Amino acid sequence: MTAVLRLLLAAWLLGIASVATAQVGSLLSPDSGAEESAPTEEPADPAAGQSLENLRAAADDLPLAFDDLPEWEETANRVETALEAGRVSTATLDDLRAQLSVWRDRFLSRQGINAERIETLREQITALGEPSEQEDPRVTARREALIERRERLSAPGDLAAEAHARADGLISEIDAIIRDRQAAQLTKRVQTPLLPAGWVRAFTDVVDGYRAIRNEISANWSNPVRREAAIGALPVVLLSLSVGLLLLARGQRWTERLEGRVTTRSKRGRGVWRFVISLGKVVLPMLGVMLVVFGVMALGLVGRRGLDILQDLPLAALIPIVGHWISRLLFLPTVAGTDPALDIPEEYRGKATRLMTLLGYVVGATLLVTDFMEATGFDADSRGVVTFVLGVLLVVPLLRVAAILRKSAVEDEEEPGEADQNPARSFRFVMRRLLARVLLVMGVVGLAVGALGYVAALELIVVPAAITLYVLGLLIVLQRLSVDLYTLLSGIDDGAQDALIPVLIGFALAVASLPVLALVWGARQTDLTEIWTRFQEGFSLGETHISPTDFLTFAVVFVLGYTVTRLLQGALRSSILPRTRIDIGGQNAIIAGVGYLGIFLAAVIAITTAGIDLSGLAIVAGALSVGIGFGLQNIVSNFVSGIILLIERPISEGDWIEVGGQMGYVRDISVRSTRIETFDRTDVIIPNADLVSGQVTNWTRGNSVGRVIVPVGVAYGTDTAEVERILMEVAEGHPLVLANPAPAVIFQGFGADSLDFEIRAILRDVNWVLSVKSEMNHEIAKRFAEAGIEIPFAQRDIWLRNPEALRGRDPASAELEADPQDTEPADPADGPDTDSGEAG
Repeated sequence: MTAVLRLLLAAWLLGIASVATAQVGSLLSPDSGAEESAPTEEPADPAAGQSLENLRAAADDLPLAFDDLPEWEETANRVETALEAGRVSTATLDDLRAQLSVWRDRFLSRQGINAERIETLREQITALGEPSEQEDPRVTARREALIERRERLSAPGDLAAEAHARADGLISEIDAIIRDRQAAQLTKRVQTPLLPAGWVRAFTDVVDGYRAIRNEISANWSNPVRREAAIGALPVVLLSLSVGLLLLARGQRWTERLEGRVTTRSKRGRGVWRFVISLGKVVLPMLGVMLVVFGVMALGLVGRRGLDILQDLPLAALIPIVGHWISRLLFLPTVAGTDPALDIPEEYRGKATRLMTLLGYVVGATLLVTDFMEATGFDADSRGVVTFVLGVLLVVPLLRVAAILRKSAVEDEEEPGEADQNPARSFRFVMRRLLARVLLVMGVVGLAVGALGYVAALELIVVPAAITLYVLGLLIVLQRLSVDLYTLLSGIDDGAQDALIPVLIGFALAVASLPVLALVWGARQTDLTEIWTRFQEGFSLGETHISPTDFLTFAVVFVLGYTVTRLLQGALRSSILPRTRIDIGGQNAIIAGVGYLGIFLAAVIAITTAGIDLSGLAIVAGALSVGIGFGLQNIVSNFVSGIILLIERPISEGDWIEVGGQMGYVRDISVRSTRIETFDRTDVIIPNADLVSGQVTNWTRGNSVGRVIVPVGVAYGTDTAEVERILMEVAEGHPLVLANPAPAVIFQGFGADSLDFEIRAILRDVNWVLSVKSEMNHEIAKRFAEAGIEIPFAQRDIWLRNPEALRGRDPASAELEADPQDTEPADPADGPDTDSGEAG
C-alpha cells in the first residue's frame, strides 16, 4: 500500500513539474525583441484546455535553463527508483546521498541568478503603479513588457528552487531510512552471552577463523610464484620489520630522554616544549607500526581475510599509542617538575595512567577482533559472546577510572576554603564528579543490556565512553598547552590559567570537540554536513530571509563602523577638542553624541549592506515595541534623560552637585545613569531621570565661586564691635576670599548661651570651603585668645529632689550633697552636652 501511494505521489510531482516547466518555457524564447513588438499569446494553461502532452512538447522546444538538467533528472529518477524498491544497502544509500548533496548545493547557489536585475524590474513595475481603466496604453504596454521580462529572468531561479526542494526531500527520505536501520540494529537481540553453549560456539568460530587465515597463508606459500616473490622481498621485509620493531620498542623511551633534557634546561615554556617533544611518543611508534604492516604485506603471503585485518591495524594501534601519550600528559609530571594537566592526588596518578592506557589497548583490540569476525564470517550469537567479553574488559577499567575521579574530587573538595577562593576550581570538581557518575551509570547499564543479549547496545555504550575519555583528556591537554603558550608569550605566570585569552581558547576547543563527540557517539558524517547545510541556508522571519553570509556581512560592516566611531572619538578627545575653547563638559557631550550617532549609522549601513529587508518585521516590531515600552519605560526614560543631559548640560563631569540627599563630584554621565563620587570616596549611581525631573544643586556650574559661612559665638558682656573687627580681619586676611564682593560680618542675635556672629565671604574656589572654614576657625581661636574674648559653652546644674532614695547613702549626707548651693559646675572638658545653664 505504501509503495502504491509513493508511486502515485511521484507521478503527481512529475506532472506538476512538467506543467511548471511548460509555463516557464514560453518565457525563455530567444526572440524576446519580436515578442515585445508582436501581440502576446496566452500562456499554456491546463485549465484553458491545453493537454499535458502539448505542455511537454512546448517545454521541449525551449532551451534548457541549465546544461546539466538532464543529468540531474537522471540522478533524481534513479534515487527515487531505489527508494521505492527499498532493498538498497546502507552503503549505497550513503553514496546516493552524497551525490544528492552535491546537486543540492549546486541548485542552492543558482537560486540567486539574475537577482539584481529582477529586483530592478520589480522596482520599475512598482513605479508604473497599479493598472486602471483610464490608463495610457503606452504605460500598459510597458508594464506588460517588464512583467514578461521579469518572468523570463526568474525562470532559472524558480527551476533551481524546485530542483533544490526535490533534492532536499530525497535526502530527508534517505536519512530517515538510515536512522530506522540504525535503530533496528541497536535494538536487535541475540542469545544471551551468559549461556555456555554460546561460548562453545564462539570458541569454535575463533578457531575456524584462525585456520582460515592460516590456510590462506599456506596456500600462497605453496604457490611457487608467490613464494619466489616473498623470498625476493626478504631483504626489504627484514629491514622494514627490524626498524619498525626498534621504533616500537625504543621510540617512546628516546622521546622521554629528550623531553627530560629539554625541560630540565629550559626555565620558561617547559609545558610547551614538553608537549612538542612528547609528540614523538606518537609519531615514532606509529611509524614503527606502519613499517611492520608494510613488511608483512610486502611478503605477499597474506590472503584476503588477513589483508582486511592488516588494513585496520595502524588505526587499532593508534588508539593505545595516543591513550598512553594522553594519560602521561594528564597525570604524570616531568623530570623537571612540570605539573600534569589534570590535578589529582599523587597516589592515584600511576593507577590512572595504567587504566587509561589499558582502555586504549582494549579499544584497539575490539577494532581488530571486529574485523576478524567480519572477515571470517561469525554468526550473530558468536559475535554476541565475543562482543560481550570485550565489553566487560572495557567496563572494568571504566569503572575504576570513575572511582578515581570521584575519590580525587572528594579529597580536593575537603581542602578548607580552596573551592570558595577559586570558583573555576570548584566548577572543575563538579564536572569531575559528574563525569564519574556518568561513567558509572554507563558501565552498569552496558553490562546489563549486554547480558540480556543486546550486544550492539553494549558496544554502542562502552566503546564511545572510552573514546570520549580520550577526547576529553586531549581537550584538557590542549587547554593546558594554551595556558603554557600564553605564559611563554606574555611572561605572566600568576593567574595565567584564568586569563581571558586561555579561557577563550578553551571555549573554542570545547565547541570544536562537539562534532568529534557526535561522531564518536554514532552520528554520521552526513548528519554533520546536513546541519552545516541547514546553517548555510539560513532561516526566514516572515518574508525576511537571513543567511549566515548576510549575518557575517552585517557583523563585519558593523564592527568596522564601530571601530571607525571609536577612532573618531579618540581623535576628538585627544587632538581636536582640546585645541578649542569648549569646556570639558561640552567636549564630553560632543564625544558621547558622536559615539551614539556613529553606532546608529554603523547599524543602518550594516543592515543595508547585508541586504536584510526588515519591512516584513515591521508589524512584529510594532507589536513588540508596545510591550517593551511598558516593560522598559524606566530604562527608556533614563535613556532619554541621558540624551537631555548631554545636550542641555545642566551638569558636567567634575561638577560638585547635590541631589536626593547625596553630595559629591560627577565622575561619569552614561546613557542610563550618572556616577557621583561622594566625599567619602564612595560611588553613588543615580538614574538620569532623577537628575532631569528632580531638584539638583550644582555648586560649581559655570564657575567655582561660592560662599562660605562661619558661625561664631562669644560670651555675654563681650565688646561686639571688637568681635566684629577681629572677624572682619580674619575674613579679609584669607587668600581664597574675594575682595569684591567684600566679606561681611553679621551680628545674628542673642543666643541662649552666647552672642551669635557669622562670617559670610565669597571664595574664588568653593571646592575648598571646608579647608577655608577650618583655617578661619583656627585663626579666630588664636585672635580671641590674644584679645581675651571668651567663647562660651553650655552648663547644667544638677539638683537631686529625693536624695534619700539613693541606695547605700545616709539621708543626712544625701541632703548635704543635694544642696544647690554646694553644686559644682560641670567640667569644661566634658564639652557642650547640655541645653540650659549659664555661660561660663
